[in-house]
Amino acid sequence: MTNDTVSPPAILLLSGGLDSATVGAMARADGFALHALSFDYGQRHKAELQAADRVAKSLDVVEHKVAHIDLALFGGSALTADIDVPKGRSTKEMDTGIPITYVPARNTIFLSYALAFAEVRKARHIFIGVNAVDFSGYPDCRPDYIKAFQEMANLATSLGRSGEGRIEIRTPLLHMSKAEIVLAGTRLDVDYAQTTSCYDPDDQGRACGGCDACLLRREGFKAAGISDPTRYRDI
Repeated sequence: MTNDTVSPPAILLLSGGLDSATVGAMARADGFALHALSFDYGQRHKAELQAADRVAKSLDVVEHKVAHIDLALFGGSALTADIDVPKGRSTKEMDTGIPITYVPARNTIFLSYALAFAEVRKARHIFIGVNAVDFSGYPDCRPDYIKAFQEMANLATSLGRSGEGRIEIRTPLLHMSKAEIVLAGTRLDVDYAQTTSCYDPDDQGRACGGCDACLLRREGFKAAGISDPTRYRDI
């Protein structure tokens, strides 16, 4: 962006994980003024909120809001209920069915909040780090879901109905492997030591090393040929 050009606003869904940090760096490199949104939703891995704060600062976002909602009220997931987080699953097991770490309707809820935020900030771009390659089987990380939500977003909002341009759900990582994501973020100087991906960290924020998110992250760094800066407790 040139100095005499106003940066267009964009909403960034920021979990504090590897993917959302990379998406944020991509959006910033494309010249967007980022309004970050994170969620304290009753998740067991609250270390991600501290990571989100660190990443937001590193991205120099315009603002960083944390929405407080209680998905633990419904449970149904190892991330929001007293259910063990699966450990040591193989890639084949991850590709079979929807895992217990899936939080019912989570991305729909998060994107709905982002949509409300976008309306107020007059932002026509919402960035989210969903991935349909290394995604552990989640139904709300798939291209048909993103397409459907975008169509709904443009029907359900005054911003979408205004005729001044469509709301876009931006998913630059959708078809990238974890290794490709790590390489892309490294080129954009993302400090992955600031991020966390673990579903079951200890009280010091150290990653378990065995949950699906940890295994995918570790394999991504290995395949990219880049040293993994994650603090693991069991490795």
